[in-house]
Amino acid sequence: MTDSTPTLFTRIINRDIPAQILYEDDQCIVINDIAPQAPVHMLVIPRKPIPRLVDATAEDKAVLGHLMWVAGEVARTAGVDEAFRLVVNNGADAGQTVFHLHLHVLASKDGTQQFTEAQL
Repeated sequence: MTDSTPTLFTRIINRDIPAQILYEDDQCIVINDIAPQAPVHMLVIPRKPIPRLVDATAEDKAVLGHLMWVAGEVARTAGVDEAFRLVVNNGADAGQTVFHLHLHVLASKDGTQQFTEAQL
């Protein structure tokens, strides 16, 4: 997949579109999802525009690991580190709507909500 048009997430990273950035570093940003599927629904987005997980190369291994680490850190900061889901949609048929790799961090605020595979 190659498309030179900046994605929604690239435009957010470049500050062309406003968003409440919850965390950022030199490799990624974290924002709240604008259409949350859970009480806590954050998106961990790499600055590098990788369209889908399967488009990542061996050179992307470090950033992929960093995204996982950041997901744990923001879950801890949000107070949901004892129970959260991490979801990556790969492709339109899997529910991916923005073709810029991102991780969904989903949780309840009080730790009581349980998710089934069918809900995600």
